[in-house]
Amino acid sequence: MTIDHDARLRRLKFRAWHRGFREADLILGPFAETHAPSLTPDQLDVLETLLEQSDREIYAWIVGQEPTPEAFETEIMAMIRKFRFEAHLSRPPGDGA
Repeated sequence: MTIDHDARLRRLKFRAWHRGFREADLILGPFAETHAPSLTPDQLDVLETLLEQSDREIYAWIVGQEPTPEAFETEIMAMIRKFRFEAHLSRPPGDGA
């Protein structure tokens, strides 16, 4: 990896963890930690573009409260939804909703 790539990953992870909307942080932060290092440059572009959107919109799209605009209905969004679903299933009973 190059210094530029490493810096890009650090920035992306920081942005994913520091959204300002805790529910989004708790999905996007762990997703970025887990998946960003293995994403292609094009996939990183898509994730960065997604992270430019409002926290509440992103969260609503992930959990299905609002339809996802076609421009954001991407492979990355599908990966985030799958990640969220798997993380939810792995939680012990009685640990949140």
